Amino acid sequence: MSGQNEMPHEEGLDQSLSLLREGYMYIPSRRRSFQSDLFETRLMGKPAICMGGKEAAALFYDPEKFQREGAAPKRVVKTLFGEGGVQTLDGEAHRQRKAAFMSLMAPKHIARLNGIAEEQWKEAARKWTQQNEIVLYQEAKELLCRIACQWAGVPLKEEEVQQRTEELSALFESAVSAGPEYWKARRSRRKAEKWVGGLIEEVRAGKLHPPEESTLYVFSHHRELGGEVLDTKTAAVEVVNILRPITAVSIYLAFTALALHQFPEQKPKLTSANDSYTKYFVQEVRRFYPFFPFTGAKVKKDFEWRGMHFKEGTLALLDLYGTNHDPHLWENPDLFQPERFEEWDKSPFDFIPQGGGDYHNGHRCAGEWITIELMKVSVDFLVNRLSYEVPEQDISFSMTSMPSMPKSGFIMRNIQLKE
Repeated sequence: MSGQNEMPHEEGLDQSLSLLREGYMYIPSRRRSFQSDLFETRLMGKPAICMGGKEAAALFYDPEKFQREGAAPKRVVKTLFGEGGVQTLDGEAHRQRKAAFMSLMAPKHIARLNGIAEEQWKEAARKWTQQNEIVLYQEAKELLCRIACQWAGVPLKEEEVQQRTEELSALFESAVSAGPEYWKARRSRRKAEKWVGGLIEEVRAGKLHPPEESTLYVFSHHRELGGEVLDTKTAAVEVVNILRPITAVSIYLAFTALALHQFPEQKPKLTSANDSYTKYFVQEVRRFYPFFPFTGAKVKKDFEWRGMHFKEGTLALLDLYGTNHDPHLWENPDLFQPERFEEWDKSPFDFIPQGGGDYHNGHRCAGEWITIELMKVSVDFLVNRLSYEVPEQDISFSMTSMPSMPKSGFIMRNIQLKE
């Protein structure tokens, strides 16, 4: 922190275009320039506070000081989150809805997910051996869509796999895009909710019987604070809010393959079936490569923090990528070093690729454990179960495109199953 009582202020009438132009580096570059973990700016014509680092993250996730209602831009709500979704709730309503998500994260459910992922990876790998080359990112989206639907109890006909994969992918690929891509995401959100909403109505009418404790079952029967059954549209939003993030792990899978290619010295450490090191590797992929750049909230009521004033209703953005690369928190943050997680104290505020804070009562992503497990299964296949060649390609990734991913999608050639 700068130690100043007056928060540093960025000059200019509005910095929205700068944020879009600079992407992941917009907040980190200004934090370095101001030598402060907080600064004021103007976004979308209104005052905003940008913040990053461990202490600022702890402040950001204080429910007495910040709220999520009304914080996310409507264009993001209408694509990425869905209207009425858990990410937009606060207080007891949020805790009640979040409890339904957390019930799905019990160890037995994650073990079932691992089993499904294993079988789907085997099936995909057998198909890939019959092809000259694949683009891993594109294949991973379909693979994860299949895994997500099977695990969530959502019926997925073979002839609709491609359509549903494209719809779910558009929700995170084009959420902050402009023009035709954005409207594609809006259409995809409507189609996905209509599809899932129809399934929920079938469950409620006794025509469809998903496994008990599956996502489709839980949200088809979920009751809100007043005891009323969740309306069909919002229930569909929440089911999609399981399917969409699992499909989005495809970005991490592309970066996982990229990490294995860029840092080949890691492979011998991952062939020993050392589950601890595999987890360190997965966590370092999540820390090192870009995923979400930042997340938003609004100041709940006026308050002072370290002599700096926070005004009710002000938008606040928490720097996720910059916090994961903060040199005050991570030694040599621009080096890929999985071993760093051997000593990590598991703070909920310094390693925040999918948000921070408490899982049960806060807004930290309920699916973080799922992400880690799916990535671990993928590492095992890429290192121990498959052999493949990596042809010459553009493996660079942009720090301005959101979300970022390897430009080639990571091409793999001559894939073979190991004996």
